[in-house]
Amino acid sequence: MTYTFSLPSSSGEIFHSAEHLPLVAYFYPKDNTAGCTTEGLDFNRLLPEFQAAGYTVVGISRDGVKSHQNFCNKQGFQFELLSDADETVCRQFDVLKLKKLYGKEHMGIERSTFVLDAQGNVLHEWRKVKVAGHAQMVLDAIRAA
Repeated sequence: MTYTFSLPSSSGEIFHSAEHLPLVAYFYPKDNTAGCTTEGLDFNRLLPEFQAAGYTVVGISRDGVKSHQNFCNKQGFQFELLSDADETVCRQFDVLKLKKLYGKEHMGIERSTFVLDAQGNVLHEWRKVKVAGHAQMVLDAIRAA
């Protein structure tokens, strides 16, 4: 299956995935939370290596553009964060899952990462991601391909 999408970006522009392939798209639950900050910092630290391999990296959550801009500025992210407020792309990649928080159930983003090739096909996918070491694991998979 080929994936293409367009979303508002922390850059203030609309990000068209077809213009940035091959692509690493990681989905995360919420800006400015501990795990999401660590994951973003890990991808940011390895960004030059992803770029050297020819890949664009983006983070996607349901947070708005203003929240993404603040998150990027605070953490110094050198890649774009995309706002999927209406959950269209989250549904396309099937990353919305029933979660429990403080005993209450709600729909939330299951931390997931997808590597898309130059045609927009999924080369690799990770679901139920554990943050520690994940960005390096994605980079290693790209290098091994």
